[in-house]
Amino acid sequence: MAVERAREIAASFDLRALPPDFYANPFPVYAALRESEPLKRMPDGSWFLTRYADLVAVYRDAQVFSSDKKVEFTPKYGAGSPLLEHHTTSLVFNDPPLHTRVRKLIMGALTRRAIAEMEPGLILLVESLLDAIEAKGGGDLVEDFASAIPVEIIGNLLAVPHEERGPLRAWSLAILGALEPRLTKEQEELGNRSVREFLDYLRVLVADRRRNPGDPEHDVLTRLIQGESTGEKLSETELLQNCVFILNAGHETTTNLIGNALVALEEWPQEKDRLLRTIGRQPDWDALEPAMTLAVDEFLRFESSNQLGNRRALRACEVGGVQLPAGALVTLCIGAANRDPAQFEHPDVLDLARENNRHLAFGFGIHQCAGLSLARLEGRVAIGRFLARFPHYRLTEAPTRGGRARFRGFLEAPFSIV
Repeated sequence: MAVERAREIAASFDLRALPPDFYANPFPVYAALRESEPLKRMPDGSWFLTRYADLVAVYRDAQVFSSDKKVEFTPKYGAGSPLLEHHTTSLVFNDPPLHTRVRKLIMGALTRRAIAEMEPGLILLVESLLDAIEAKGGGDLVEDFASAIPVEIIGNLLAVPHEERGPLRAWSLAILGALEPRLTKEQEELGNRSVREFLDYLRVLVADRRRNPGDPEHDVLTRLIQGESTGEKLSETELLQNCVFILNAGHETTTNLIGNALVALEEWPQEKDRLLRTIGRQPDWDALEPAMTLAVDEFLRFESSNQLGNRRALRACEVGGVQLPAGALVTLCIGAANRDPAQFEHPDVLDLARENNRHLAFGFGIHQCAGLSLARLEGRVAIGRFLARFPHYRLTEAPTRGGRARFRGFLEAPFSIV
């Protein structure tokens, strides 16, 4: 995107009326906003933040900046709608004490030991997907690889029967798609229908799990049902809606991480060669974990799977030298903060050996992503083993972006392995 075009978009920037060329490459626009109006007042009266330091300040102050979305989402989705009930009950869009209760229960099943025990199964899954790709001589990076991994992992966490996982991805895409700043009627209808269908399915699954509980150390659904030994249990609505959230949170973001990474390596051949040299011909994956973690974190910084976050100021405050009134709605541009030159040297360069990489792709503070260790594991295994098997893969067509402002990824990325 040309500099003048980026400045033109930044001058009239409106999240609810973005031009088509923004979705292909928003980063020049983010840079122009950081330089000219790092706290941009939007036409609807909300504020759009693009500097790293300002995002960290908001993330840190959970007493002033609320994650509760009832005020913001009620006019967007309508009182009583399935989308409103879901997005105002899930972990990510709530404050303590609900946020604290749900996060504690989920984290109990995502301990370091529990995640380590997932690795052998994850490796088998990835290798089986790679076998299928090899048999066909290629495929689609998203459909045949990236999207298949998190659906299986989250399905395993909730112990969803394999034969019942077919609709999960479509439900997730529709529900998350309804979070876009500008909601079309079609997105709204599909999102509401997907919430209803997902909840109908979960009621049956939960009823069965109540009769036949699993191991709460590994089965997140059983853990959520049983609660803590102190008697801290979720209501039925909280339980069901946070099961929906667990799938959504772990699905599209990880799909985007893997897909974005493999496309970026085609666009940055020197970094691809560097990573291939690191992996070598007979990789020792345990020894490679630090290098692969650096690479995964750089992919997350460079093209954050989740580009936007939101908060509401509970009282008048100051951010970055700008006075915000009580009730101000704030959009945190994670994608812009992760390219802020005040925090990252050469931020528009993909550097897979970048150290001290304090990116915000997982958020920060009390709402930092509960599944970040699992996402890193999935990224390391998927990207590393794909490269080891298919070092000469190449895109056969221009990949198709998802056309979303909040979630940055691809819908399609056809490729060949030779």
